[in-house]
Amino acid sequence: MLSGEARRKFSDDELLDAYSAAVIHAVEQAGRSVVRVEGRHGGGSGVVFTPDGFILTNSHVVGQTGGALLTVTLPDGRSLPADLIGRDVDTDLAVLRIDGSRLPWARLGDSKSVRVGQVAIAIGNPYGFDHSVTSGVVSALGRSLRGRSGRLMDDIIQTDASLNPGNSGGPLVTTTGEVIGINTAMIMPAQGICFAIASNTVRFVASRLMRDGRIRRSRIGVAGQQTTIPRALARANQIAVSSGVLVVALEENSPASRAGLRKGDVILGFGGTPVSGIDDLHRLLTDDRIGVPAPLVVLRRGERRQLVVVPAESPDS
Repeated sequence: MLSGEARRKFSDDELLDAYSAAVIHAVEQAGRSVVRVEGRHGGGSGVVFTPDGFILTNSHVVGQTGGALLTVTLPDGRSLPADLIGRDVDTDLAVLRIDGSRLPWARLGDSKSVRVGQVAIAIGNPYGFDHSVTSGVVSALGRSLRGRSGRLMDDIIQTDASLNPGNSGGPLVTTTGEVIGINTAMIMPAQGICFAIASNTVRFVASRLMRDGRIRRSRIGVAGQQTTIPRALARANQIAVSSGVLVVALEENSPASRAGLRKGDVILGFGGTPVSGIDDLHRLLTDDRIGVPAPLVVLRRGERRQLVVVPAESPDS
């Protein structure tokens, strides 16, 4: 008859074996679709997500090549030229394509179903032949991360499945091998804090890049910074936010200048939604706002006013 300590050890060994088996299964399912992406100034990882050769990776992995001289190395060692279909710096995503059919591919999962504490496996292909695998758990959901463009990336998954050099652009997968994110960054010198763009964001951005080659966004042509609104002023004007966007500069002949916005105004709301900072305004300037009149609530010399602005398409789209 086993002692209590022996029974606990036997149970721990079973759990460890089950965990190992789950990670191995995930790598076997998704690892065949993980590739090495190389450009003129370096590279990273990517993942084939359609059987006809479309590949997801990071925009920063594509780097400054402009899509020229991109090469994708498959797990079987074959190197193929890749075309840049489109990239979006604001979400750090890019879509490439290689010639091929019936390629191994990974399925995008539903990131809304992800739960804190579930197992997450990061897979990369840093050298083109061997997979690099790290496993951990989902540490947090719905994080925001400042991207290389200066905009906030929302709906970021935080995990302690650490990223090795060259693994950026590879998939974060569940134990079933479904892709729940594209690995994008790690915080240095912090240990075990890594981030992935959630698969639902990836699905939306990838579909737009495959259709249009870009992500369209709107703009009103202001430079601003967050400013605090004094409580007495907020009460007097029935303002629902404690801060807004102080306009520090206006582009000439921009939608904002044509709407009558002035330097020194404080933007409090756009399109019926309160605005407490520049990131709120960025989130609201989506493609469906292009050419559509929208109310712009501002504070000018202590008085609340409403203007009407017609956003234009951002030239950076």
